[in-house]
Amino acid sequence: MGDEGKVKVGGIMAHGGLAIVSILSFPDRPDIPGMILHAMGRENINIEFVVHDIDIEGNGNMTFCIDQKYLEAALGVLEGVKSLIEARGISYHPNVATISVFGPHFRERPMISGLMFNTLGAVGINVLAISTSISSCSCVIQADQAEDAVRVLHETFEAPHQVTKFAP
Repeated sequence: MGDEGKVKVGGIMAHGGLAIVSILSFPDRPDIPGMILHAMGRENINIEFVVHDIDIEGNGNMTFCIDQKYLEAALGVLEGVKSLIEARGISYHPNVATISVFGPHFRERPMISGLMFNTLGAVGINVLAISTSISSCSCVIQADQAEDAVRVLHETFEAPHQVTKFAP
């Protein structure tokens, strides 16, 4: 199939070599997200993707991606703050990738995220987390599915740019 009929986007980006970590079910207090991220920063752990939400019980949950080489250190940091913030749990997946479809003007194009996730779901790619902005839609998936994800997204979108960084 040619590019006719495809939705035009700025590009598709994949980044592997990551781990996803979540700290779960902590009180909804304004100081907690900063405490978590500050503790990671003090250990020189860069956060590459972050989602914070409040669940149905009113508890906070924070999920973020980091370079795999910092997973053990990140888990140590979270264990250190877990009792301070009264979190109930920590979970992680050690080998994930982020996949992004990016701009411009996604604010004016509401079909992008639906197409992206229908495409991934149709081929059995499970999404572990989603984060969006006005110019991108990103998700976290298992690293071994990243190449398939990029391939099927290129079948759905007309994307002149592709940036791919997988773990060595």
